[in-house]
Amino acid sequence: MDSAPSPPGVAAGDASAPRRLDVERLRAEFPILRQRVGEKPLVYLDNASTTQKPRAVIDAIARFYSDDYANIHRGVYALSERATQAYEEARAKVRRFINAGDDREIIVVRGTTEAINLVAHSFGRLRVEPGDEIVISAMEHHSNLVPWQIACAERGAVLRVAPVNDDGELRLDMYERLLTPRTRLVAIAHVSNALGTINPVREIVARAHGANIPVLLDGAQAVAHLRVDVQAIDCDFYAFSGHKLYGPSGIGVLYGKAALLDAMPPYQSGGDMIRTVAFDKTSYNRIPYKFEAGTPHIAGAVGLGAAIDYFQSVGIEYIAAYEQELLAYATARLSEIPRLRRIGSARQKACVLSFVLDNIHPHDVATVLDNEGVAVRAGHHCAQPLMERFGVAGTVRASMALYNTREEIDVLARGLRRALEVLR
Repeated sequence: MDSAPSPPGVAAGDASAPRRLDVERLRAEFPILRQRVGEKPLVYLDNASTTQKPRAVIDAIARFYSDDYANIHRGVYALSERATQAYEEARAKVRRFINAGDDREIIVVRGTTEAINLVAHSFGRLRVEPGDEIVISAMEHHSNLVPWQIACAERGAVLRVAPVNDDGELRLDMYERLLTPRTRLVAIAHVSNALGTINPVREIVARAHGANIPVLLDGAQAVAHLRVDVQAIDCDFYAFSGHKLYGPSGIGVLYGKAALLDAMPPYQSGGDMIRTVAFDKTSYNRIPYKFEAGTPHIAGAVGLGAAIDYFQSVGIEYIAAYEQELLAYATARLSEIPRLRRIGSARQKACVLSFVLDNIHPHDVATVLDNEGVAVRAGHHCAQPLMERFGVAGTVRASMALYNTREEIDVLARGLRRALEVLR
């Protein structure tokens, strides 16, 4: 019997060998990776900040603007109906991608930041009272910290922070101690952007639900590396951004359980989030439209749908396996660099390596690497309290994706040795 054909970007192995990503074939689908930085080939290792875009996504956006663009939901003409269909099909793709139970539970927003702010503002108005508490972790991105600070300040509530250990792992024992009858919400990253730590989200949610506390998960760093099933996790809210999933910027998703979203007041007001308007009273639209005021980023939603199609055509199981191999290789190569200290060594990690090099400022290291064609992120990574926890002002962060290679890790390692030579 003939074997089943390989997914796009996956090389078939023989009967005794597993299929693997055909990385060179995948790289050819990302036009930006062909360029050079000065005389050096681009080595793009800033994927935790944003991923590059495959031709399939670029073409889908261009095609939508060329052939189908119109405003949605309100037009009765053919073009508007096609645009509306494309937008709603993208919503359905997101629902299937994260295994939500209903399209109504998928709110289209600008990104993870807006999704979290929506919950902080709307859920906060609904549920948080003076003396109540909100629990986050010490590894949160500022976007999953500052909105809760503001909500607590406005509502007279208290922000509680679950600590991390020296490896950058959440202290589950301390986390559980923070859950009290006054806790109104837990908001925690699925994957740390600064450390790569993969949090045990099912256990986090189960412990909170045991105390009847809802949970929001910041999934910005998770969706491109892990299979996400919101029903299996049983989280109450899940937020992620399209641009970290090989899609366009300015588009993202808030998943919320329908019962919670139905009860929450609108976050913004304007067109399309209303049912009826009079000078004395306005009634609001049903979910998800209640939270989608004004003309949305329609092409962005179409692009996100195309990115999901592309990502799924490659296959998360192949991507995850390859990225773990790449992470292991990169970890071994960086361990050979003298005076390099890794920040974050959790047992469960996504494809992120953060480190400091001798006493050299991370920005200086990143500048030397840029001269070698290597793009990395340097600084506090919007996680200043976490940097303080590890006693550093910032780190160099190399973050990998499905199109990165071992050869690029070798270039990174050579660049770090070069930085030691010129900056010591």
